[in-house]
Amino acid sequence: MTLFCKQCNGRRVPIIHAKDKPPLWLCEKCENFADAEDTIIGELSKEEKDDMKKKLDDFEKNVVLTGEKLSRRKGVN
Repeated sequence: MTLFCKQCNGRRVPIIHAKDKPPLWLCEKCENFADAEDTIIGELSKEEKDDMKKKLDDFEKNVVLTGEKLSRRKGVN
């Protein structure tokens, strides 16, 4: 499986739909789904796109950022 789409050379990201199935890879430019054998399965539908946007908005609303810088613990391997 390549990380780049064979149609547009855009970057692919894995999208996991079910725990018992392998992930599908979504191209960021042409919005096609591909499986592990690099065959294009389908396109991202309007409902899926809206659902992803809703999940992202919910995440941004629920995350509390304090603004403080995180520091590493020293002396721990």
